[in-house]
Amino acid sequence: MELKSLFIEPTVKTPQIDLNHLNGELIFSGRSIPENPAILYAHILSWVEEYIKNPSRLTNLRFNIEYFNTASSLWLARIVKALTSIENTEFTVLIHLYFHIDEYNSMKVDDLEETLLPMINLIGSTVVSFGIKIYGTDADGKILKESIIFI
Repeated sequence: MELKSLFIEPTVKTPQIDLNHLNGELIFSGRSIPENPAILYAHILSWVEEYIKNPSRLTNLRFNIEYFNTASSLWLARIVKALTSIENTEFTVLIHLYFHIDEYNSMKVDDLEETLLPMINLIGSTVVSFGIKIYGTDADGKILKESIIFI
């Protein structure tokens, strides 16, 4: 089966999803509060499971989600967990997290660790290199500050 890129238009309750197997860009942006997230995310998780069989050398997983519910977070965690099974030491997965600049500026090291700890624990020990890149954006989404953490 040949993997094809996947694009899903946003709705009031679901994010725009743009998964490109050719360049390794996996983008989620908008709100994620679907009533039944399995309908949306089970298909995406299947796509990711196919993607990891032949991933790009660099995979950029971009979460520009302004709000998500608990059920969505569980599915997004499954997607991150699936990416941890890439088995090539020369490959890298970068998780990009976007915050409004006010949130970014007010984050203290302790807050940042608390925010990222569940994701870091989820990633755990992997063969593939993992990094988390954090952005502070303005109201228009323009990046004003950024920092990176390698796991």
